[in-house]
Amino acid sequence: MTRLSVNVNKIAVLRNSRGADEPDICAAAAACIAAGAAGITVHPRPDQRHIRAHDVRALKASIGNRVEYNIEGNAFAAARGSYPGFLSLVAETRPTQCTLVPDNDAQITSDHGFDLRVDAPRLRPLIAELKQCGARVSLFIDADAAQIERAADAGADRVEIYTGPYAAAFARGDFRRELEQCVRAAETARAAGLGVNAGHDLSQANLDSLMAAIPFLAEVSIGHALIGEALYAGLDATVRAYLRILSRQAA
Repeated sequence: MTRLSVNVNKIAVLRNSRGADEPDICAAAAACIAAGAAGITVHPRPDQRHIRAHDVRALKASIGNRVEYNIEGNAFAAARGSYPGFLSLVAETRPTQCTLVPDNDAQITSDHGFDLRVDAPRLRPLIAELKQCGARVSLFIDADAAQIERAADAGADRVEIYTGPYAAAFARGDFRRELEQCVRAAETARAAGLGVNAGHDLSQANLDSLMAAIPFLAEVSIGHALIGEALYAGLDATVRAYLRILSRQAA
């Protein structure tokens, strides 16, 4: 069955808005795990707008090896203030997976994948370094089949297909073209020997159609919608609702 990794960044946004310790990120992650989530995802940024370096460390200690731990971020991000740099944070915390994303401070959220025609030569040695830390490496990629083989050549183990355009089209009611692009990208990745993850703006509304089209997804990483839905239904019920969608496609 496709794994659900819950991104807990939004818990940190709420906590940071008060400048104290509540809500507790480790407690939120524990609730997700208790409900059946197979992984926890964090995306620490150098500006520390949500998840901070000490959260990454605390979650590693809290999670242990119970579920997969996925750290997203820009592999080129250097140390800044109390942010130790992406590579150093990974070397310290030894996550199961690193998902490399071409983000910067000006982006509200990740809104595009790597252009591997440009980025692959710089990424290749960093991917090798991350693998030496024991991490599986996934590259955040637009649903563009032309980019996929470059991901394999760069040494990645997986790609995470950026599903933002698909989700936006689903909300408009005309998503077939974007879904077909995701399918082509996923099939190209599988043919190249890459595992296939998906993430960004996935929700209970649009996940079923994506899973029906790409039932071999290894993992979906979901944060914003899941945490928003949990405001009404609670974390336990919301995580279980996502797992029911994933299990339907596995049946």
